[in-house]
Amino acid sequence: MKAGSLRLRLLAGTLAWIVLAVAVAGWGLRTLFLEHITQQLQAQLLLQLNQLSAAVDWTPDKGVTVAPMAGDARLEQPLSGLYWQVDEGGARPRAAVARSRSLWDQTLSLPPPPAQYPAAGYGVLHLQDAQGHALLAVARPLQLPEQAAPPLRVVVAGDRALLAEPLQRFTRLLLAALAMLALGLAVAAALQLHFALQPLKLLRQRLAAVRSGEAAQLTGDFPRELQPVVGEFNHVLSENADMVQRARTQAGNLAHAVHTPLAIPANAPRRDSGPLAQQVLEQVELARRQVESHLARARAAAAVRATGLRTPVLGPVRSLLRTMARLHVERGVAFELAPQARDLAFRGEAQDLYELLGNLLDNAGKWARTRVAVDVQPAGEQLCFTVDDDGPGIPEAERERMFERGVQGDEQRPGSGLGLDIVRTLAETYGGSAQALASPLGGLRMRLCLPAAAGAAPSAGG
Repeated sequence: MKAGSLRLRLLAGTLAWIVLAVAVAGWGLRTLFLEHITQQLQAQLLLQLNQLSAAVDWTPDKGVTVAPMAGDARLEQPLSGLYWQVDEGGARPRAAVARSRSLWDQTLSLPPPPAQYPAAGYGVLHLQDAQGHALLAVARPLQLPEQAAPPLRVVVAGDRALLAEPLQRFTRLLLAALAMLALGLAVAAALQLHFALQPLKLLRQRLAAVRSGEAAQLTGDFPRELQPVVGEFNHVLSENADMVQRARTQAGNLAHAVHTPLAIPANAPRRDSGPLAQQVLEQVELARRQVESHLARARAAAAVRATGLRTPVLGPVRSLLRTMARLHVERGVAFELAPQARDLAFRGEAQDLYELLGNLLDNAGKWARTRVAVDVQPAGEQLCFTVDDDGPGIPEAERERMFERGVQGDEQRPGSGLGLDIVRTLAETYGGSAQALASPLGGLRMRLCLPAAAGAAPSAGG
């Protein structure tokens, strides 16, 4: 995907939100699990605290004693991470008057007891042992029923490291599950984008069909969100087509309107062979050529701005070859279409194609001895016509002069209305070109290149 594409932007934004959401969810789940196992550890400590409270006794001669408890074996294992301790309060407080074997030679350093314990009867403490390990502890006051028994405080503590192993195991499972979830969401987002952008692909194909001339309007089943765009674009296409048609109609009307005023001064001097009459005929012919040149250029400019123009070329070529063969039948010139000619389409008006090729074929027929050959082949985004004749040809130094206004006027077919200068101008208006080259038949080759309609399917034509 190209940078800056809509698909890439949407996918990047979706993936960013997926990663953020999965990360927040992972952090929240891990926090909840840590809180859960902390509560479990606290519940275990409270159970040990209850057992310890029941096992504590006091006598005047022995002081505080703790009966054996059927509890966790870690209480007998030195520095196991699970400890208990009994402190004596009263007038002469003493710490650790009894402690678990797991404390070994250590003593839990407890803060002063609060003035009042919570309603649950015990408090939660956060301690550290001698090695600096964080401990979670529960403590409660204990007053034995003996009359002289001092107030006691019993404490059970557990190393927070006991939470590390289940937390790590849960974290690994959580990461694997979240990774699979993120991957699934990313695939789902990619598929959703693919199907969501399919209408845009269809729209692009329909636009290409309009541009190539295969369709005059956008057609297809588009989503509701794209229907206004399609409707507006079809409206623009209709207005554009109407504008081009009006321009062509106005050009035709202008040509018709100018034809009669020019015909009158052109016919009047024909009865006189004097210099003035000849000068009038030349100026009228020059005016006619100027008018038709500008009309052809305006018509071509309107066609270039239009969309959806598509004219198959082999049909007009064959029609022109038949017409030229009849026009030059007295000279016995054969007009042929090359066997390798391709069935292409011209992105322009059929009328302009007829005028361009008609002028070239007529000129070739005037100078050919026996044969004129036409070929059409693709050339990148253009199609190129070659018109070859077996006539005398033209020296290379004079070939460009053929396209100058007023030069080689005797090569033009009477009534065609287009000279080679106008042929080149019209071709260049379409974005093409016209050249005079040496022909392999021995005469002159005229090469005319015009824009090809997109989406053409070339095939051999005979």
